[in-house]
Parts: sequence; C-alpha cells; structure tokens
Amino acid sequence: MGRMQKPHTVLFVLYDGVQSLDVSGPLEVFAGAARHPRATYDIRTASPGGGTVRTYSGLGLAPDQDLADTPAPDTLVVPGGEGAFAPDPRIVGWLREHAPYARRVVSVCTGSLLLAEAGLLDGRRATTHWAHADKLRRHPGVTVDPDPIYIRDGDVYTSAGVTSGIDLALALVEEDLGRETALTVARHLVVYLRRPGNQAQFSVQLAAQTARREPLRDVQQWITEHPAADLGVEALAARASLSPRQFARAFRDETGTTPGRYVDRVRVEAARRLLEDTGDGVEEVSRACGYGTPEAMRRAFLRTLGTSPAEYRRRFRPSTAP
Repeated sequence: MGRMQKPHTVLFVLYDGVQSLDVSGPLEVFAGAARHPRATYDIRTASPGGGTVRTYSGLGLAPDQDLADTPAPDTLVVPGGEGAFAPDPRIVGWLREHAPYARRVVSVCTGSLLLAEAGLLDGRRATTHWAHADKLRRHPGVTVDPDPIYIRDGDVYTSAGVTSGIDLALALVEEDLGRETALTVARHLVVYLRRPGNQAQFSVQLAAQTARREPLRDVQQWITEHPAADLGVEALAARASLSPRQFARAFRDETGTTPGRYVDRVRVEAARRLLEDTGDGVEEVSRACGYGTPEAMRRAFLRTLGTSPAEYRRRFRPSTAP
C-alpha cells in the first residue's frame, strides 16, 4: 500500500444514458489523488465509436477515445445509468475481451449490470443500487447482496447507488497510495473517509418502511430519538396503546421488520454516528445508545458491521471531528 511506480491507467467507460455522478464522483477522486507526488494515475474516458455521449440528465460528455481502440487499463470503471438497462453490445463485447486483463474491475451503481452481461460477475458476490437488485438477480451466476455500499470479490469491485462510487474510489486510492492521501482527497471534496464497504446503503429510517398507522409511526420516531430508553416490546406497545402481541404483529406487517431488529439497527446507527462525530469514549457511547455495557455494543458491531467499535472509530472517524 502507498506505492505507485509505473503509470497506472484508470479508464471510465461512457455511453448514452450514463449517470453523470457515477462518472464525475469517482473521476474527481482519482484526479485529486493524481496530484500526490507518488501518484501515476493516467485518467482516460472512452465510448463506443468515440463520440460524445448524452447522460441521463442531458449533460454531454466528450470521451478521450474510441472504446474499440482502447486496451485493457489497470483500473477499469464502469458507471451505471439508464443506458445499462439495454446494454450496448459493443460495450459488452469489449468488456468480455478486455476486462479480464485489467488489474481491477470496478462498477458504480447499475454498471454492475454491464459486468454481469459480460459474464464478469459469474461466481462472485456483488452489489448494485438497491432499486435495481432484482435486475442483477436475473443473472443466476451472481450472488447479489443489495445492502453494502460496496463489495470486493477478488479483483472485481461493485458499488451501490451514485455517491457510493466516491466511497469506493477513495478506498481504491487508499489501497494505492495510503490512508493519508485518501484523507486529503476526501477533505478536498468535503466528504468523510469513513464509510466501510459493508455499511448499509440506507439509514435505518430509509431502509425500513414507514408504518401506515400514526401510532406506529410515532413509535418509530420515538425509537430513533431515544435509543437509550427502554425499547422492549412491552414498553413500545404501551406507547402505541396496543398489546405486545398486537404491536409486534402490526409493526412487522407495516415496516417489514420486527421491533427488535429495528431497535438493534437504530442503536448501531446511533453509536456509529457518535463514534464518527464525537470524542465520547466507547463506554459513554454504549450507555447513550442503550447497550448498557461496551461488550454488548461490541457484539452488536461485530454482528452488524464486522468490526469492533474501537476499530470502527480508528478507521472511519475524520481527524477534524471534535
């Protein structure tokens, strides 16, 4: 890590209907890192035929070259967009022929559909934008996990929707040039170098459905605002004026998850934010988030995020946090 000696080509594949942020976000990360004294990034863009492409939002992008004349790069980035839903056979053919020779292959958002169409995700675990996970599941050789913001499986990296491409690009820069360089780029772009790849695409409030009935919605809001309170089923049922059995059934039916799982996820998210944004100790954070003991919080983090609270803070708390 932290060493680049020979030129390292980063190629972005462009096409009509591409999502502009899937291109510009990761590209700005690599461009920022290219200013590092040890960086040797050579950033290129290519499209079928070499002509200007029109993004989904109507922005015109002029590529550097014709994809057909482009050799396999060191890092291949395939962004997503509406154009990935009906793959251009020229792109799919080029990917089949050249992608296996790239040092690493990266997709952003629904760019994973292009990789899957080319057979590059067969036998691999991959993610994509949550709303299009079912499209990726149409490829039976792919193990689809719609929750993480990015996944690495060997030399193939897939990421979730739009801004997660920035998270993944920062992780790649850290892999190439070290954490300090990645932090410098993140600060320049005014983003945090803090989201682990297995962090969920959504906050708990967005990932779970909102209950239809007002008493249950009020309970959801109460849980979010009071993670340290008694959030057992009996206490929550009393707030909704329901019996524990009625409450548990209604909550699951209307939100798609059980009260216990919802509480667990809210508490992990609350603890994660305190670890990222404050200097509070692990014991203090565990009490503030309803765990009672640091050990209980540690077990919850290991189960949900695959890392301990202390390690999470070390890796993902910005050095500028208070």
